[in-house]
Amino acid sequence: MNRLTRWCAILAAACVPITALAQDACKNRGDLDAQYCDENGDLVADTPKDPKKLKTPNTLVFTYTPVEDPAVYEKVFKPFTDHLAQCTGKRVVFFQVQSNAAEIEAMRSGRLHVGGFSTGPTAFAVNIAGAVPFAVKGYEKDYQGYNLIVIVKKSSPYQKLADLKGKKFAHTSPSSNSGHMAPMALFPKEGVTPGKDYSILFSGKHDQSVMGVNSGDYDGAAVASDVFERMARRGQVKEEDFRVIYRSEKFPTSSFAYAHDLEPTFRDKMLKCFYDYRFNDEMKKAFDGADRFFPINYKQHWAVVRDVAEAGGEKFNSAAYEKESKREAEAKAKAAAAKKP
Repeated sequence: MNRLTRWCAILAAACVPITALAQDACKNRGDLDAQYCDENGDLVADTPKDPKKLKTPNTLVFTYTPVEDPAVYEKVFKPFTDHLAQCTGKRVVFFQVQSNAAEIEAMRSGRLHVGGFSTGPTAFAVNIAGAVPFAVKGYEKDYQGYNLIVIVKKSSPYQKLADLKGKKFAHTSPSSNSGHMAPMALFPKEGVTPGKDYSILFSGKHDQSVMGVNSGDYDGAAVASDVFERMARRGQVKEEDFRVIYRSEKFPTSSFAYAHDLEPTFRDKMLKCFYDYRFNDEMKKAFDGADRFFPINYKQHWAVVRDVAEAGGEKFNSAAYEKESKREAEAKAKAAAAKKP
């Protein structure tokens, strides 16, 4: 053994216990990525113990799930982001994201501090990006929910889910709860297996699925009821032109979550700004009458989402995220290509 080899062996031996100690420093991680820890068992990333890892941003970056055109929601949330800036004493910017994966990556990389995540991607955001859900849109005594619905054109012959076997059926994106994971888990109970009884066509977004059914590009689509209803109220589609042939039980609507490494004093001040705020008329109209950010916790309120994912054989870990991100990117590219003349 030459000198270089001996030194490499010595260094490797010395590093083993250090790495082991680093791994053992976290007593419980659960499904979280390796850079996070969950010692209190609440299923979300703990606040870092090292003060040097805590963040108090000069500019607070906020966004909302890209279930529809991000520009629409930047305008809707403008009164709130103005309030948040005044309340926290920080500059607040709305960061437009075009996909669930882009939103999760923005928080994982530290570019996003707080925002709304769609129901399914919330679990990926928790495990992959260290997001900590703290609220959903709601009312004085309850939080807002939605249903997975399957829509078809009213002029079509389809009356039940089984009628869509072999037809052009749209899901939204792989990480979406109502747009993909819930159908994968729930439809087999109705005698329809996605990917077997019909080929899954990813539209990219809920609104694109709705518009695709409206235009005839799809025979049917699995979408979130609240998105469909908002589009109808805005006049983007006519509700009477559609038939709902399936409706699931209630799921929690999009979560609002903060980055786990926000400095606690600043974080708590920011949360109070959320909880104390009451939506103006435009926000209430946009969000089905909800008038506030209703307090929730991920462990309790997202249990139904995790159960559905598990029943469908889905995971919310890194491997699944990388796979779903790739599929989401492919779906987005395919949807964009389909729009070209």
